[in-house]
Amino acid sequence: MRANTTLAVLCLTAVLAGCAIAPEPADPMSAPSRVSPFSAQSPGSQLPPGWQPWTLSRFKQATDYRLVGYQGKTVVQARAEGAASGLKHPLALDPKTQPYLHWQWKVPALIPSADNTVRHLEDSPARVIVSFAGDREKLDLHDRIFFDQIKLVSGQELPYATLMYIWENRVAHDTVIPNRHTGRIRMIVVQSGSDGLGRWQSITRNIVDDYRRAFGEEPGHITAVGIMTDSDNTGETAQAYYGDIGFRSAPRTQQVASQ
Repeated sequence: MRANTTLAVLCLTAVLAGCAIAPEPADPMSAPSRVSPFSAQSPGSQLPPGWQPWTLSRFKQATDYRLVGYQGKTVVQARAEGAASGLKHPLALDPKTQPYLHWQWKVPALIPSADNTVRHLEDSPARVIVSFAGDREKLDLHDRIFFDQIKLVSGQELPYATLMYIWENRVAHDTVIPNRHTGRIRMIVVQSGSDGLGRWQSITRNIVDDYRRAFGEEPGHITAVGIMTDSDNTGETAQAYYGDIGFRSAPRTQQVASQ
């Protein structure tokens, strides 16, 4: 029973860590340096080039993602009913040349019982996830063992470091939430509570500053960006809309749409 419990915990942690988002490619420079915009596609069509489904576990129900028309623009509609999966886009990008990550999202409602500080309640209606390359020789013994265990369970390597930008229920804005199993994964609360629900939110983050604050070191190259709406731990329903995501050399003025 103890072995089965350990395996289950590792599988769950691999899901929460987003271990499949960015296995580093054999040739990192073969990945694109720009995120393909959702708005360039037609509603109901295939995902833009580079974007692909990201299955966390064959034991998890998949979140439904589809391109829809919204106020004259094509966006991604995500709906999770006790589900967890995402969309990912490989990248090869030096964050110091384009340190500002910008995106738009809209969340109609919170997941009532979600709490990202509690392992079995770690759900969020909206996440933007960024993974980074780095020198794995710098990992401490605990993280090396953990990374090896995840690879054994999932067949894929964890990114050297992962930042998750989330919409949280209660935790204060800008709080950094650590992962309970590894120091190489951090969640940052970019919106909290009901303020802003039902309206498009425009978010800009200095990803270099966020990385330094979260990990206490300089960031390596960005290897992928992803989105995820998940409700598998609470078993509830979550919905979100995602607009275009991009990296820029200068910040964009914060704007919030009314609807």
